[in-house]
Amino acid sequence: MTNFETIQLEKDKRGVATITLNRVEKHNALNSLMIKELTEMAAQIGSDETIRAVVLAANGKSFCAGGDLKWMQSQMEKDRDGKMEESRGLANMLGALNSLPKFLIAKVQGSAYGGGVGMMAVADVVIANSKSKFALTETKLGLIPATIGPFVVNRMGENFARQVFYSGKPFTVEFAKRAGLVTTAVEAEDLNQAVEEEISAILKCAPGAIADAKALCQNLAGKAPSSQADYTANQLADRWESKEAMAGIEAFFNKQTAPWINETVE
Repeated sequence: MTNFETIQLEKDKRGVATITLNRVEKHNALNSLMIKELTEMAAQIGSDETIRAVVLAANGKSFCAGGDLKWMQSQMEKDRDGKMEESRGLANMLGALNSLPKFLIAKVQGSAYGGGVGMMAVADVVIANSKSKFALTETKLGLIPATIGPFVVNRMGENFARQVFYSGKPFTVEFAKRAGLVTTAVEAEDLNQAVEEEISAILKCAPGAIADAKALCQNLAGKAPSSQADYTANQLADRWESKEAMAGIEAFFNKQTAPWINETVE
């Protein structure tokens, strides 16, 4: 398989592949290269008949801190077409993981924000550290969680999504479990055992039947989240070009207070 810079791949003799996010110094934040490599990795794993289950994990203290700040800055400088292209790239990556014809477990050892929540949303099972925190903070910058939105709403449902899409407040593992985003929460030292229990069960099932059952679930659920990539790319581009987002992002990078905070504080 191809060598990658931002992710690692290991495969054991049982056919269990582990994809590990490996931008530890950046808390595994997503950038263009990581998105590209995850997309390519998903394609390779999907076509490898010797792989029966996949674990999506991360090195370091964080599972994924969302979008890399330099990547965000580069998007600010792009025109509308460039912004939409970046959005579609992220949507394609999440779509590739979502439609992976293998059992996909997200092993969340630390906190996840933005795109990290998106990757959790496309896993079949999410095993998380009970101390982890999650958040969608885009609205604090004048943006919206558009690209990951279809995947997260598909997983959590509109009711729970409304509670986390707007305020940007962190939410706990307990809330994530109620919302269906997290399957099982355990102490950090028990993560490996909990993942192994899921793998042991899935390896007793027929690989082809698992792939077909996964496709069945997605077809019965209705419209595929990845089919909404153009809509979400346009929605996000609209926000990037709004006066709110321009002011909010400028304030963030300059370590200043966003203008709307001053307007609402008595």
